[in-house]
Amino acid sequence: MKRCPTCNQTFTDEWLTFCTQDGTALVAADTSVIDPPVTLVNPSMPPSVSPLEQPTMDMPGRSAPPPALYNPPQSPQPGFRPPPPPANPVSTDKNMALLSMILGIVSVTVGFCCYFGVLTAPVAIGLGAYALSLVKKDPNKYGGKRMAIAGIIMGALYFIFLILIILFYGLAALMGNLN
Repeated sequence: MKRCPTCNQTFTDEWLTFCTQDGTALVAADTSVIDPPVTLVNPSMPPSVSPLEQPTMDMPGRSAPPPALYNPPQSPQPGFRPPPPPANPVSTDKNMALLSMILGIVSVTVGFCCYFGVLTAPVAIGLGAYALSLVKKDPNKYGGKRMAIAGIIMGALYFIFLILIILFYGLAALMGNLN
């Protein structure tokens, strides 16, 4: 049999080495002597504590002065001011330029399927040009100049490839009729 020296709980399991309540190492229990539980005495307040700060039992009808209000300590330097908060970074609007670039990529990659790029390439060129004009008017508010240029270039590349394909097929059909 083992017991916990802190909480005086006894354990019959021999494999336990620590108390399950507070984690204290168990000691062999002497069944003849059981220590009484430890009594804690509330220590008195040190003399540096003022009587207003000492705990009291406020009974109804007891007149006591109101507690003193807390006054925060003054700054050690009379001219000291805390630094201002950091300025919020201005987020630029890049939505038009991003959409132009995405539509340009779609035009070049999957635009040749059923001439889907005929719809997306002009929109990419138009949105890219509009985004460039917004960037030129207010560069602090609008951004994405490179994305807008990429959208315009890819939309134009689609039309260049489309014209080249039409010319090659037209020339091939023309050459096939001459034979």
